[in-house]
Amino acid sequence: MAEYSLSNQKVWKPELYKIQLEAPIPKAIPCRNLNEPRPEFYGYEYHGTIDHKDCDAKLSSEPDGSYLIRKSPGAGDYWTLSLRFEQKTKHFKIYYTPDKGYFLKENFKKFDSIHDLVADGLVDFYMRLHAGPIIQQLLCQTKNCYEQSPYMTLNRRKLRALSSEMQKSSKLSILNDDMPAADVPDSYASRIALKTHINEANNEDVLPEIYEKNHVFKTHTFKGLNWCEFCANFLWGFTSQGVKCEDCAFVAHIKCSEFVPSKCVPDLKRLRGIFGVDLTTLVTAHKCKIPFIVIKCVEEIEHHGMLQEGIYRISGFADEIDALKMALDKDGEKADMSALANSNVNVIAGILKLYLRLLPVSLITFQAYPAFMYAMTFRTVGEQVLSLREAIKQLPLAHFNCLKYILEHLNRIASHHALNKMNVSNLATVLAPTLIATPQHMTDLSQEISMLTALIDHYYAVFL
Repeated sequence: MAEYSLSNQKVWKPELYKIQLEAPIPKAIPCRNLNEPRPEFYGYEYHGTIDHKDCDAKLSSEPDGSYLIRKSPGAGDYWTLSLRFEQKTKHFKIYYTPDKGYFLKENFKKFDSIHDLVADGLVDFYMRLHAGPIIQQLLCQTKNCYEQSPYMTLNRRKLRALSSEMQKSSKLSILNDDMPAADVPDSYASRIALKTHINEANNEDVLPEIYEKNHVFKTHTFKGLNWCEFCANFLWGFTSQGVKCEDCAFVAHIKCSEFVPSKCVPDLKRLRGIFGVDLTTLVTAHKCKIPFIVIKCVEEIEHHGMLQEGIYRISGFADEIDALKMALDKDGEKADMSALANSNVNVIAGILKLYLRLLPVSLITFQAYPAFMYAMTFRTVGEQVLSLREAIKQLPLAHFNCLKYILEHLNRIASHHALNKMNVSNLATVLAPTLIATPQHMTDLSQEISMLTALIDHYYAVFL
């Protein structure tokens, strides 16, 4: 596929759009018998009960796109759509329900009118007949298509800036975690700067390899003219022409979406609050390492509740938690927690547990869960720690950073267990169902609690 250049080439490809314009136009054939009884959801295109031979005779002299609705002799709960295309009559079973509209199959497209159903079908027939080579090319995409796509062409500068921020944040994190700032050698920083410069000069992958976030594609009906941001071809049809990502609004053909890399860059405007939002989506949209709600809750708890007896075990008032949840969803980082922390820090602990519990993907993911549990099969603490160090590598970056931050906080809480009565085991018992993606219907979490206990107790050995 040819490379795109804003200076001398068009981004969009108009061929499929031009072909769609040539498709036949729907033309309903009215029934001449005005007294013919008809279902209330069909108009004068309904011709009563006639067989396919009589139907062929009615449509044989009509142009492509002509259609009528009839009842086939002996038909059950369906009617028949008879449609003229390529000088032949095609027959389809058609259904109607008040809540779904008109459709050909239960798991197929639904339409508000017969006219829309026929128009979409005619375009589909015509495109398959006259746009076969282009459509076949869409089914044989290569990995390079994403780098040459309209999305990358039009957003390259924005994505490169995001990449630079993410790389800088990641490198600063490595430096801060591994050694004191004063001990960082100049040669190391120089190598980082040089590598970043070379990557940008070579125009390598705009987003770093460490970044992964799946798109949330949903079938979408587009109004007006729309193009696939992956292959640049027109989204043909009148309904359900393609898919659209709910997080970043990336638009693609259904088939093209299968080739789009897992590098969704969420748009902050599209996030509805913070609760129930995928962790990677949230930190990417807010351009942060750890969600602000986690940081604010931990800071308030450590300031007001470090010595609070039963912290994380004693529940806060449900109405106050609900009110704070609404405030955080509405106001984000501007929401004030300090007054509530002074009066009842258990509400802050409750909101943090609620946030973590509502994550679509738990902090310790289903994919990483077996590795964490495998670590606990070893008998010695040293072997468990080494295995846990390998297990945390299987977490997505956002999950790794957040888990590390929370476990360090819990380790500090446990260090004051003589006063707050929350030792490592108590904290693990309370938080295991919240932090770990356990198989459904599992009631015995003793092994998960032991694993979380080890993570909290040996935090510094596992993460540092």
